[in-house]
Amino acid sequence: MHDLPIDLPQMQPGWVWLVGSGPGDAALMTLAGYGALQQADHVVYDALVDQRILDMAGPHTVLEYAGKRGGRPSAKQVDISLRLVQLARENKRVLRLKGGDPFVFGRGGEEALSLVEAGVQFRIVPGISAGIGGLAYAGIPVTHRETNSAVTFVTGHGTTGEVPDGIDWHALAKSSPVIVAYMAMKHLHTITSRLLAGGRRPDEPVAVVCQASTSGQQVLETTVARAHQDVQASGLQPPAVVVFGEVVRLRAGLDWLGAITGRMLESDPLGTRAKRETG
Repeated sequence: MHDLPIDLPQMQPGWVWLVGSGPGDAALMTLAGYGALQQADHVVYDALVDQRILDMAGPHTVLEYAGKRGGRPSAKQVDISLRLVQLARENKRVLRLKGGDPFVFGRGGEEALSLVEAGVQFRIVPGISAGIGGLAYAGIPVTHRETNSAVTFVTGHGTTGEVPDGIDWHALAKSSPVIVAYMAMKHLHTITSRLLAGGRRPDEPVAVVCQASTSGQQVLETTVARAHQDVQASGLQPPAVVVFGEVVRLRAGLDWLGAITGRMLESDPLGTRAKRETG
Protein backbone atom coordinates (compact mmCIF):
# COMPACT_ATOMS: atom_id res chain seq x y z
CA MET A 1 0.00 0.00 0.00
CA HIS A 2 1.09 3.58 -0.66
CA ASP A 3 1.71 6.00 2.16
CA LEU A 4 -1.31 8.14 2.90
CA PRO A 5 -1.25 11.43 0.95
CA ILE A 6 -2.61 13.27 4.00
CA ASP A 7 -1.52 13.93 7.55
CA LEU A 8 -3.96 12.35 9.96
CA PRO A 9 -5.07 14.56 12.88
CA GLN A 10 -3.23 14.03 16.12
CA MET A 11 -4.98 13.22 19.39
CA GLN A 12 -4.16 15.34 22.42
CA PRO A 13 -3.91 14.09 26.02
CA GLY A 14 -6.95 15.08 28.05
CA TRP A 15 -9.19 15.30 24.99
CA VAL A 16 -12.11 13.06 24.06
CA TRP A 17 -12.75 12.17 20.44
CA LEU A 18 -16.26 11.01 19.56
CA VAL A 19 -15.79 8.79 16.52
CA GLY A 20 -18.32 7.11 14.25
CA SER A 21 -17.30 3.61 13.16
CA GLY A 22 -19.79 3.35 10.29
CA PRO A 23 -22.67 0.93 9.70
CA GLY A 24 -20.75 -2.31 10.26
CA ASP A 25 -18.23 -3.10 7.55
CA ALA A 26 -14.81 -2.38 9.04
CA ALA A 27 -13.61 -1.09 5.66
CA LEU A 28 -16.05 1.83 5.97
CA MET A 29 -14.19 3.27 8.96
CA THR A 30 -12.86 6.71 8.04
CA LEU A 31 -9.15 7.47 7.84
CA ALA A 32 -9.50 9.98 10.68
CA GLY A 33 -11.18 7.31 12.82
CA TYR A 34 -8.47 4.80 12.01
CA GLY A 35 -5.75 7.29 12.90
CA ALA A 36 -7.45 8.02 16.22
CA LEU A 37 -7.65 4.29 17.03
CA GLN A 38 -3.92 4.00 16.46
CA GLN A 39 -3.22 6.85 18.88
CA ALA A 40 -5.81 6.43 21.63
CA ASP A 41 -4.83 5.45 25.16
CA HIS A 42 -8.37 4.37 26.03
CA VAL A 43 -11.33 3.41 23.82
CA VAL A 44 -14.88 3.32 25.18
CA TYR A 45 -16.91 1.48 22.55
CA ASP A 46 -20.53 0.64 21.75
CA ALA A 47 -22.25 -2.68 21.19
CA LEU A 48 -22.46 -2.48 17.41
CA VAL A 49 -18.78 -1.80 16.74
CA ASP A 50 -17.24 -4.56 14.62
CA GLN A 51 -14.43 -6.52 16.30
CA ARG A 52 -12.21 -5.92 13.27
CA ILE A 53 -12.44 -2.20 13.96
CA LEU A 54 -11.38 -2.75 17.57
CA ASP A 55 -8.47 -4.79 16.24
CA MET A 56 -7.20 -1.61 14.54
CA ALA A 57 -6.41 -0.08 17.94
CA GLY A 58 -2.82 0.40 18.99
CA PRO A 59 -1.07 -2.39 20.92
CA HIS A 60 -1.24 -0.56 24.25
CA THR A 61 -4.76 0.81 23.91
CA VAL A 62 -7.26 -0.14 26.64
CA LEU A 63 -10.63 -1.24 25.24
CA GLU A 64 -13.66 -0.69 27.46
CA TYR A 65 -17.13 -1.92 26.54
CA ALA A 66 -20.05 0.43 27.18
CA GLY A 67 -22.71 -0.91 24.86
CA LYS A 68 -26.45 -0.47 25.26
CA ARG A 69 -28.90 -2.99 23.78
CA GLY A 70 -32.65 -2.96 24.21
CA GLY A 71 -33.96 -5.49 26.74
CA ARG A 72 -30.50 -6.36 28.06
CA PRO A 73 -28.45 -5.13 31.03
CA SER A 74 -26.65 -2.07 29.69
CA ALA A 75 -24.49 0.82 30.77
CA LYS A 76 -26.44 3.94 31.68
CA GLN A 77 -25.85 7.02 29.57
CA VAL A 78 -24.97 9.22 32.55
CA ASP A 79 -22.34 6.70 33.66
CA ILE A 80 -20.79 6.60 30.20
CA SER A 81 -20.54 10.39 30.11
CA LEU A 82 -18.99 10.49 33.59
CA ARG A 83 -16.50 7.82 32.56
CA LEU A 84 -15.37 9.89 29.58
CA VAL A 85 -14.83 12.90 31.84
CA GLN A 86 -12.89 10.79 34.35
CA LEU A 87 -10.56 9.37 31.69
CA ALA A 88 -9.94 12.81 30.20
CA ARG A 89 -9.06 14.18 33.63
CA GLU A 90 -6.50 11.41 33.92
CA ASN A 91 -4.87 13.10 30.91
CA LYS A 92 -5.54 10.16 28.61
CA ARG A 93 -6.22 10.35 24.90
CA VAL A 94 -9.80 9.10 24.98
CA LEU A 95 -11.76 7.73 22.04
CA ARG A 96 -15.50 7.24 22.33
CA LEU A 97 -16.27 4.79 19.52
CA LYS A 98 -19.86 4.65 18.34
CA GLY A 99 -21.65 2.75 15.59
CA GLY A 100 -22.71 4.74 12.54
CA ASP A 101 -22.33 8.48 13.08
CA PRO A 102 -22.13 10.01 16.58
CA PHE A 103 -24.69 12.70 15.75
CA VAL A 104 -27.29 10.49 14.00
CA PHE A 105 -29.38 8.88 16.76
CA GLY A 106 -26.10 8.05 18.48
CA ARG A 107 -26.44 10.33 21.53
CA GLY A 108 -23.10 11.85 20.65
CA GLY A 109 -24.52 15.31 21.20
CA GLU A 110 -25.48 14.42 24.77
CA GLU A 111 -22.02 13.08 25.52
CA ALA A 112 -20.33 16.09 23.95
CA LEU A 113 -22.45 18.49 26.03
CA SER A 114 -21.46 16.59 29.16
CA LEU A 115 -17.83 17.16 28.19
CA VAL A 116 -18.52 20.86 27.68
CA GLU A 117 -20.08 21.07 31.14
CA ALA A 118 -17.00 19.41 32.63
CA GLY A 119 -14.61 21.66 30.72
CA VAL A 120 -13.19 18.81 28.63
CA GLN A 121 -12.02 19.49 25.08
CA PHE A 122 -13.47 17.22 22.42
CA ARG A 123 -13.48 16.52 18.70
CA ILE A 124 -16.11 14.90 16.48
CA VAL A 125 -15.13 12.42 13.76
CA PRO A 126 -18.20 11.70 11.62
CA GLY A 127 -19.02 8.19 10.44
CA ILE A 128 -21.19 6.72 7.71
CA SER A 129 -24.71 6.39 9.09
CA ALA A 130 -26.53 3.08 8.69
CA GLY A 131 -29.52 4.91 7.25
CA ILE A 132 -27.39 5.87 4.25
CA GLY A 133 -24.46 3.44 4.03
CA GLY A 134 -26.40 0.42 5.26
CA LEU A 135 -29.12 0.98 2.69
CA ALA A 136 -26.50 1.44 -0.02
CA TYR A 137 -25.18 -2.03 0.81
CA ALA A 138 -28.71 -3.31 0.29
CA GLY A 139 -28.90 -1.61 -3.10
CA ILE A 140 -31.38 1.03 -1.94
CA PRO A 141 -30.61 4.72 -2.51
CA VAL A 142 -32.14 7.17 -0.04
CA THR A 143 -32.78 9.61 -2.90
CA HIS A 144 -33.39 9.08 -6.59
CA ARG A 145 -34.47 11.69 -9.12
CA GLU A 146 -37.45 9.67 -10.33
CA THR A 147 -38.84 8.83 -6.88
CA ASN A 148 -38.02 11.50 -4.30
CA SER A 149 -36.25 14.77 -3.67
CA ALA A 150 -36.67 14.53 0.10
CA VAL A 151 -36.06 11.92 2.77
CA THR A 152 -36.88 11.84 6.49
CA PHE A 153 -34.83 10.03 9.13
CA VAL A 154 -36.70 9.05 12.30
CA THR A 155 -36.12 6.89 15.33
CA GLY A 156 -38.71 4.28 16.23
CA HIS A 157 -37.45 4.05 19.81
CA GLY A 158 -37.68 7.07 22.09
CA THR A 159 -36.09 7.74 25.48
CA THR A 160 -38.99 5.96 27.20
CA GLY A 161 -38.50 2.84 25.11
CA GLU A 162 -41.74 3.47 23.24
CA VAL A 163 -42.50 5.08 19.89
CA PRO A 164 -41.52 8.77 20.20
CA ASP A 165 -44.50 11.00 20.98
CA GLY A 166 -42.87 14.00 19.35
CA ILE A 167 -43.23 12.63 15.82
CA ASP A 168 -46.36 13.60 13.88
CA TRP A 169 -46.71 10.33 12.01
CA HIS A 170 -49.80 11.49 10.11
CA ALA A 171 -47.98 14.56 8.80
CA LEU A 172 -44.92 12.45 8.02
CA ALA A 173 -47.02 9.94 6.09
CA LYS A 174 -48.38 12.71 3.89
CA SER A 175 -45.24 14.79 3.43
CA SER A 176 -42.19 12.54 3.15
CA PRO A 177 -41.87 10.29 0.08
CA VAL A 178 -39.13 8.23 1.76
CA ILE A 179 -38.89 7.49 5.47
CA VAL A 180 -35.86 5.80 7.02
CA ALA A 181 -36.51 4.48 10.52
CA TYR A 182 -33.78 3.50 12.96
CA MET A 183 -34.47 1.17 15.89
CA ALA A 184 -37.97 0.51 14.60
CA MET A 185 -38.38 -3.27 14.65
CA LYS A 186 -39.78 -3.51 18.17
CA HIS A 187 -42.55 -1.04 17.37
CA LEU A 188 -42.99 -1.77 13.67
CA HIS A 189 -46.67 -2.65 14.06
CA THR A 190 -47.41 0.68 15.76
CA ILE A 191 -45.36 2.65 13.25
CA THR A 192 -46.93 1.07 10.16
CA SER A 193 -50.41 1.46 11.68
CA ARG A 194 -49.83 5.17 12.19
CA LEU A 195 -48.45 5.61 8.69
CA LEU A 196 -51.45 3.80 7.20
CA ALA A 197 -53.79 5.96 9.26
CA GLY A 198 -51.96 8.98 7.86
CA GLY A 199 -52.69 7.92 4.29
CA ARG A 200 -49.72 5.78 3.32
CA ARG A 201 -50.57 3.21 0.64
CA PRO A 202 -50.87 -0.35 2.03
CA ASP A 203 -48.90 -1.70 -0.96
CA GLU A 204 -46.08 0.84 -0.67
CA PRO A 205 -42.70 -0.95 -0.75
CA VAL A 206 -40.80 -1.42 2.51
CA ALA A 207 -37.38 -2.94 3.13
CA VAL A 208 -35.93 -4.12 6.42
CA VAL A 209 -32.14 -4.29 6.36
CA CYS A 210 -30.62 -6.25 9.25
CA GLN A 211 -26.92 -6.22 10.19
CA ALA A 212 -26.33 -3.83 7.32
CA SER A 213 -23.00 -3.97 5.47
CA THR A 214 -21.77 -7.00 7.44
CA SER A 215 -21.35 -10.60 6.32
CA GLY A 216 -24.61 -11.36 8.13
CA GLN A 217 -26.66 -8.77 6.24
CA GLN A 218 -30.24 -9.80 5.50
CA VAL A 219 -32.82 -7.84 3.55
CA LEU A 220 -36.57 -8.38 3.67
CA GLU A 221 -38.71 -6.67 1.05
CA THR A 222 -42.35 -6.26 1.98
CA THR A 223 -45.11 -3.61 2.07
CA VAL A 224 -46.46 -1.20 4.66
CA ALA A 225 -49.50 -3.40 5.27
CA ARG A 226 -47.51 -6.62 5.62
CA ALA A 227 -44.29 -5.36 7.19
CA HIS A 228 -44.99 -6.37 10.79
CA GLN A 229 -46.42 -9.77 9.83
CA ASP A 230 -43.55 -10.56 7.44
CA VAL A 231 -40.87 -9.52 9.93
CA GLN A 232 -42.44 -11.70 12.61
CA ALA A 233 -42.54 -14.67 10.23
CA SER A 234 -38.96 -14.13 9.07
CA GLY A 235 -37.39 -14.25 12.52
CA LEU A 236 -35.16 -11.30 11.68
CA GLN A 237 -33.57 -9.55 14.64
CA PRO A 238 -32.15 -6.07 15.17
CA PRO A 239 -30.00 -4.14 14.55
CA ALA A 240 -32.00 -3.07 11.54
CA VAL A 241 -32.92 -0.09 9.42
CA VAL A 242 -36.41 0.12 7.89
CA VAL A 243 -37.05 2.17 4.76
CA PHE A 244 -40.47 3.11 3.40
CA GLY A 245 -40.93 4.36 -0.14
CA GLU A 246 -40.66 3.76 -3.87
CA VAL A 247 -36.86 3.76 -3.66
CA VAL A 248 -37.12 0.18 -2.36
CA ARG A 249 -38.16 -0.89 -5.86
CA LEU A 250 -34.78 0.27 -7.15
CA ARG A 251 -33.15 -2.63 -5.33
CA ALA A 252 -34.13 -4.84 -8.29
CA GLY A 253 -31.60 -2.87 -10.32
CA LEU A 254 -29.06 -1.78 -7.70
CA ASP A 255 -28.53 -4.85 -5.51
CA TRP A 256 -24.82 -4.93 -6.28
CA LEU A 257 -24.05 -7.45 -3.55
CA GLY A 258 -26.72 -9.77 -4.94
CA ALA A 259 -25.25 -9.36 -8.41
CA ILE A 260 -21.91 -10.62 -7.14
CA THR A 261 -23.56 -13.90 -6.18
CA GLY A 262 -25.54 -14.22 -9.41
CA ARG A 263 -28.64 -12.04 -9.16
CA MET A 264 -29.69 -10.63 -12.53
CA LEU A 265 -30.27 -6.91 -12.18
CA GLU A 266 -32.92 -4.90 -14.00
CA SER A 267 -31.83 -1.77 -15.83
CA ASP A 268 -35.27 -0.15 -15.51
CA PRO A 269 -36.70 -1.31 -12.16
CA LEU A 270 -39.22 1.53 -11.97
CA GLY A 271 -40.48 0.99 -15.51
CA THR A 272 -39.93 4.66 -16.30
CA ARG A 273 -38.11 4.02 -19.57
CA ALA A 274 -41.07 2.08 -20.93
CA LYS A 275 -43.39 4.89 -19.86
CA ARG A 276 -41.26 7.49 -21.65
CA GLU A 277 -41.12 5.40 -24.83
CA THR A 278 -44.90 4.91 -24.94
CA GLY A 279 -45.81 8.36 -23.61
